[in-house]
Amino acid sequence: MDLGNWLVRREPWQPQLEDARDAAAIDYARIIHSASFRRLQGKTQVLNLGDSDFYRTRLTHSIEVAQIAGGIARQLEKDNQTHPALRFIPDITMIQAIGATHDLGHPPFGHGGEVALNYCMRSNSGFEGNGQTLRILARLEKFSAGAGANLTRRTLLGVLKYPAAYSVVVNSDPAKAPCLQVTPSAIKVIDRAASKPPKCFLDSEQDIVDWVLTDLSESDRTRFTRILEVEGKHSKTVHKSFDCTIMDVADDIAFGIHDLEDALELQLIDEKDFRQFIGEDDCGCFLDVLKAKYSHEFGNDVYGGFVDAMMGEPGRRKRLVNRLVHHFITNCYIDTDTEFEDPLLRYKATLPTAQRRFLDALKTAVERKVIRSPSVQHLEFKGQGMVVAVFEALMSDPEALLPSSVFRAYSADANPMRVICDHVAGMTDMALMKTYERLFSPRMGSVFDMH
Repeated sequence: MDLGNWLVRREPWQPQLEDARDAAAIDYARIIHSASFRRLQGKTQVLNLGDSDFYRTRLTHSIEVAQIAGGIARQLEKDNQTHPALRFIPDITMIQAIGATHDLGHPPFGHGGEVALNYCMRSNSGFEGNGQTLRILARLEKFSAGAGANLTRRTLLGVLKYPAAYSVVVNSDPAKAPCLQVTPSAIKVIDRAASKPPKCFLDSEQDIVDWVLTDLSESDRTRFTRILEVEGKHSKTVHKSFDCTIMDVADDIAFGIHDLEDALELQLIDEKDFRQFIGEDDCGCFLDVLKAKYSHEFGNDVYGGFVDAMMGEPGRRKRLVNRLVHHFITNCYIDTDTEFEDPLLRYKATLPTAQRRFLDALKTAVERKVIRSPSVQHLEFKGQGMVVAVFEALMSDPEALLPSSVFRAYSADANPMRVICDHVAGMTDMALMKTYERLFSPRMGSVFDMH
């Protein structure tokens, strides 16, 4: 199959004759040099920015996902020299470009900000972070006149993590719509469960998705965009492209291992927690590796040695973290869905059952003991309130309160609320807090205190 059509761009563009880069390298450069990528340094990953200089931000997480995705692609090449998928495995630059983009659309305060903006946009087609990523790349960045970063079709396919529109997968039950709830103390807060968005792309980007999928056969397009209805909840998409599955596994590895590393360094997870959520049966596949290769280091009680190393001094933990990442990357394999015609949909990167169980246990430990901890939930709660307050203030008098360039876009857009949403979603945590302070703090602000 000729992959040339997957390397076209929405707006005609030709590199200068002396430019030695291929299409993937140009996409990667545009992402790395984008304003949206730089802003990730000021956005929360899991832990609150400013409490320490050790742990990850959205930027460092995205760089790590890109690197791991590149490692997976190289491993798949090495392990599949006779596999029919070999020529469709993305090159390192292409998959790193996709990995670097995967969180561009996350608003300030992470998933808390995402819930808040979905509430704010409840009457205007909602908000979802992955959908915002596609909108940024295809419409909001400034590398072209009307196509955003004007990336190749293949890169955008890899970024399209959930190939269904918001309106298609959102729960249609009015009782489950984003809303406020009144607490027993009469405080009005966002109903977080009802305001959690579906995983999707935004309806405003339907034309972009149509362009990305335009060369697929009708049967491939229908099957790729199929959704699974879930009673009482948002519907779910079923399929991802080959490149997207590589990025998705890399994201899971980075989240499960590196965010756990941060939590251990900051003593947010103790030995009891570790043993509870990451039991000996969960990590059996990795313990087998430690027994075979490092028996001199871990002795007879390999699980106990593994726990001690993870809970112990940072240098030993770091070496074990490296082995963990290596373990997952080297066990990735290519699965085949023969019902798809296009190879970019037919093949998928995945993990064996044992490694998937282990990685899910690592992710669960972070979810239960860090993300759901009171300290992180306090940040989310406060962040949600500030996001809603800033959004509603800007909406109340856009001409007076929006920056002039944003107001011009607001005035010209058929859905002006989407422009306000783009503006707020693009803020770093600190920019949002400073905007909130300028709008609501009793102290006198300065005209020079803009960001």
